[in-house]
Amino acid sequence: MAGSNLTVLERQDSRYQTWSNVEKIAFRFAFVFFILLIIPVQSEWYVRLFSAETFYNILSAISGTRLNFIHIPTESGRWGAASFASWGLATLIALLVAAIWTILSRNSKRKEYNVLYYWLGVIVRYRIALGLIAFGYIKFFPMQMPFPSISNLNTEFGDYAPFKLYWQIVGVSFRYESFLGFLEIAAGTLLFFRKTIVLGAIINAGVLFNIAHANLGYDGAVHVYASYFVLLSLFLLMQYFPNIWKLFIKRETVTPYYYRPDFSGKTKKYVHLGTKATIIVLFIVVYGYFRYDRFYNQGILKEPVVPGLSGAAGHYNISSFVLNGDTLPYSPHDSLRWHDAVFERYSTLVYKVKKDIDIAVGNGTPSVGDILKDYELTGRAGGKTYLYYEIDSATHKLYLVDKNQKFSKELRKRLDKENSIGLKELYGTSTGDSINILLWSYERPDKDRVVLSGKDVNKDSITVVLDRLDESYLTGKEWYMENNKFTYN
Repeated sequence: MAGSNLTVLERQDSRYQTWSNVEKIAFRFAFVFFILLIIPVQSEWYVRLFSAETFYNILSAISGTRLNFIHIPTESGRWGAASFASWGLATLIALLVAAIWTILSRNSKRKEYNVLYYWLGVIVRYRIALGLIAFGYIKFFPMQMPFPSISNLNTEFGDYAPFKLYWQIVGVSFRYESFLGFLEIAAGTLLFFRKTIVLGAIINAGVLFNIAHANLGYDGAVHVYASYFVLLSLFLLMQYFPNIWKLFIKRETVTPYYYRPDFSGKTKKYVHLGTKATIIVLFIVVYGYFRYDRFYNQGILKEPVVPGLSGAAGHYNISSFVLNGDTLPYSPHDSLRWHDAVFERYSTLVYKVKKDIDIAVGNGTPSVGDILKDYELTGRAGGKTYLYYEIDSATHKLYLVDKNQKFSKELRKRLDKENSIGLKELYGTSTGDSINILLWSYERPDKDRVVLSGKDVNKDSITVVLDRLDESYLTGKEWYMENNKFTYN
């Protein structure tokens, strides 16, 4: 039944006339707890929202709010039980408020909280829908876990952090990643409609549970956010569990009644439908287009997009390494002579030495400037140095910067305006000196050999001869490369 008839029947059901004291107390706790989990209470979120420079940033802030009352700066605070500390604090606050609420309501004549329960359910399902759709688009357009770079394909298994290994495996299966994104978008969309709440919540709980426990197993640090959606979905399903149990387990006839406000009035109906339609269009159509535009047109991704040295992409053996005029023989323990090198298809040059280098443990943040994109070097040991470079083909020069260095917040803003940073123009300036721009010459005697010469970060003179190795990679790489090209002004 629908419309006013449904509302009349719902109001006639005695189960919605009176709640037990236990149900009232449980609801008071749940109401406060889930409001704390959903409504942003951190000032940083409001600063981000009201300082947003684009409409995309506004939608992103609305869909991406996360609970972060407290952060414990330990390994457990990022990956272990302590990462759920904010949930624990929200629980304590909810218990306290529920106790006070119960004391103040001890003489109340109220028999139920149907209206509050309904609107809390609306807030919960819209929070899931918006977050899940945003979560889904970064997979549907495979941005979250990019296809492995050549350097990562040539990284020893033991040098991978667990989360990076997991993300690389998903990145290889980019069609599967896109399917996961579609599933999340579809599940989120189902939660906009009352008749498909159960189906959407079940799909969401299943998909996000898989993500949560995979991130717990591989230290992916997305387990809290994924578990958050599982928890919200289970809350939505609570009122449906009794009838589901009766129908599917006990095989009894079920006539479900769930409270719903009366939206039959003309004004209420148009406001209700107009609000819902606006949210759906904004977050499925408009936000989806923004994500498409960022992926295919702007190149605001986790991995660089500026084209590298033409025809040079590949894994290279170091045939000769000359340091300050002395030719160094190969040694696996050498901290100066390069062991091998990689030219990526984009503007990254990677070389390996026997040297301790800090391991970045982040998941990589999409940026405009290629120099700031660090997904390719996160979660991986092995003594590899990543150099972002720009080409002056007229003079056969490369301008290079070490991507492993830490950039200040102010410098990041300056370097995050265009994909190509303009290293040639910055060379010799105070900004260029602050990021230590290197200037090397390059020669291409043949298609599989590159000769580099210049001064390294220690001001030592080097000449390096690189010979490309004949290697084949995973099936699907060529398709991926051909279908992920970008255009720039």
